[in-house]
Amino acid sequence: MPHTDTSAASARVADLIARMTVEEKLAQLVGFWVDQGDEIVAPMADEMVSSDRYEEVTAHGLGHLTRVYGTRPVDPIERAAWLWAEQRRLKKVSRVGIPALVHEECLTGLAAWKAATFPTPLAWGATFDPDAVDQMARTIGGSMRELGIHQGLAPVLDVIRDARWGRVDECIGEDPYLVGTLGTAYVRGLQAEGVHATLKHFVGYSGSRAGRNHAPVHAGPREINDVFLPPFEMAVRDGGVRSVMNSYAEIDGVPVASTRKYLTDVLRGEWGFDGVVVADYFAVAFLHSTHKVSPDLAAAAARALHAGIDVELPTADAYPTLLDGAIDDATMADIDTALARVLLQKEELGLLDEDFAEPPTEIDLDSPAHRAAARRVAEESVILLSNTGALPLAAPQRIALIGPNGHDSSSLMGCYAFANHVLHYHPQTPLGFEAPTVADAMRERFPDAEFTVAAGCDVEGTNTEGFADAVAAARNADVAVVVVGDRAGLFGRGTVGEGNDVDSLDLPGVQRELVEALVATGTPVVMVLLTGRPYALDWALDGDNAPAAVLQSFFPGEEGGRAIAAILSGDVNPGGRLPVSLPRSAGSQPYSYLHPFLGGPNEITSLDSTPTRPFGYGLSYTTFAHSNLTVDAECATRGRFVASVTVTNTGDRRGADVVQLYAHQPYRSVTRPLAQLVGYARVELDPSETVTVEMSVPTTRLAFSDASMTRVVEPGAVELWVGASCADKETTATLALTGEATSPTPDDARTVDVIVTPAS
Repeated sequence: MPHTDTSAASARVADLIARMTVEEKLAQLVGFWVDQGDEIVAPMADEMVSSDRYEEVTAHGLGHLTRVYGTRPVDPIERAAWLWAEQRRLKKVSRVGIPALVHEECLTGLAAWKAATFPTPLAWGATFDPDAVDQMARTIGGSMRELGIHQGLAPVLDVIRDARWGRVDECIGEDPYLVGTLGTAYVRGLQAEGVHATLKHFVGYSGSRAGRNHAPVHAGPREINDVFLPPFEMAVRDGGVRSVMNSYAEIDGVPVASTRKYLTDVLRGEWGFDGVVVADYFAVAFLHSTHKVSPDLAAAAARALHAGIDVELPTADAYPTLLDGAIDDATMADIDTALARVLLQKEELGLLDEDFAEPPTEIDLDSPAHRAAARRVAEESVILLSNTGALPLAAPQRIALIGPNGHDSSSLMGCYAFANHVLHYHPQTPLGFEAPTVADAMRERFPDAEFTVAAGCDVEGTNTEGFADAVAAARNADVAVVVVGDRAGLFGRGTVGEGNDVDSLDLPGVQRELVEALVATGTPVVMVLLTGRPYALDWALDGDNAPAAVLQSFFPGEEGGRAIAAILSGDVNPGGRLPVSLPRSAGSQPYSYLHPFLGGPNEITSLDSTPTRPFGYGLSYTTFAHSNLTVDAECATRGRFVASVTVTNTGDRRGADVVQLYAHQPYRSVTRPLAQLVGYARVELDPSETVTVEMSVPTTRLAFSDASMTRVVEPGAVELWVGASCADKETTATLALTGEATSPTPDDARTVDVIVTPAS
């Protein structure tokens, strides 16, 4: 009989496995979506057949309860009472007395009615602040734990490769190190509260052709190794994540849900992951229905189990069909291996001993602590892209509030926010928490000003009938604040979000025309973007008829309106930086700042792919100077080097600077990016304050896959610089890596240590 890997099982779990029938074992490897109905909150969910015979299905127990709180608006306390009773029933009806693990979406906060909604992950990336992300995740995890939720389906660690992809707003950025450090911070924060985080989507999902959702991925093994895998490795090795979710994608013709290479050999064999792998919703069945690599659901189930998918979510579509035929020894071994992992997770979470006697009788899912964490991330994430002196606003008496996104709180939230994910199907249901719009927040901040409001146009469509009122409002104002951008939604219901891929990176609808009409009035125009992806904005940043100032905010959440008002007024100094390049056009996609010489503009091509604004860019109401970059002259290929830079606030306002250390390694065995973020630090400085930022950099930050696909650090010169973006070499230094090429080991550090000290 093939080896059954239950070596990590505790004595209690091993005893349970020995006593369980095949039916009971398979019941632990599937979820059930109790509330699934007309709401389409998962891809192609309307095409899948899920049993509504809940009690019959759970006769042998159940692995997961799917989205108990997040499928429709239910009162959290009433739902908790149901859940506690249901857990007691499952313990009683199941011969072995095992309750279900409850999972929920939590990408922008707990996806439940009345729960706080935080900024979207692209906004996390703009903060360059792991501590802020950690604190946000802790507040989210606390709410989940109180409601009996054990596992959160976040964070997304897909590295952005193409801005046309609809799910860009769920991603942190285009740099693997930024994604890895912030994603790991989220994992640590959530799991510190006793809720297991789930990394997704492992792996390569964001590399789909032309940015089309679920489209084939044709990334080479080096791109997989050096771009897509590192954030996941960091979250596994450094974050201790307890769960991973597979990617829907196929890589070079092989669906990830069916490949043991990534889900077992890399994840477990190379990285030592000992948690649970869960299927993205319906991914096991998709091996039969969409990928068509399995002739039936039973074959899909056997293939996914052997690849390493322990739990089929959200429902039991494929795994139970194994009971319809003979289960061979190999598949039985895979079942027992998956079962051991599932039961160990439940034991680790305390589920095997929980009696579910006392459900919560009160809960505040939008407490002052929630709002403070949301406000911090929102304020730190707003990026000032241009400013000719219009900002901060100098107490204007007449303000025109214009644009389709200035007066709708849903425009502050991403695709996976409950408001956009679920409440669309329940238009009469209120949000359940406060989410002031930009217009509301501006009235709060400027109570003595006279406001004129005009939408001007919708986010989508070609209707310009509202232009006249908007132009009139602008002409009669001291300043016009026009709020434009995206509306997040699912599968065609919106301009960005899951399934909302695009072939243009122009602002949707006629919003550009609206802004240009307002600028033509001669009134200073401040353009505020609430978007889930970066857009081509050369006309707004570099043109002769550009707005006086442009703020970029990636869906900043429930406190986003107030954060934007605080920045417009000058109460908060903008300190966000671009976590993704601002594209020049859709034709430049896919694009990453991590390109070699021939991947960027050069005399061999007539197409200029230079982004409108580079990765790491962001302005402030003050100015910062970076000087005296000093680096160790030499460093062995396995070791650490120290880079030290002087940072001074040369302006007259306190502000945050993101110190960015970049590297280029010329003349290696394979081509290397012209710029690579090596380390970063967000620092707050008073006017005229000077600090020294010292980064202790492990040489693993310079590792890459060589010609033989071995991950190595090669000897040779390294060019280093610090500046205001990847394209700004304000202060430079060189380093010589010496010795033989070396391969990183699991014990080698992967992150940069930062020390900030006052300058002497």
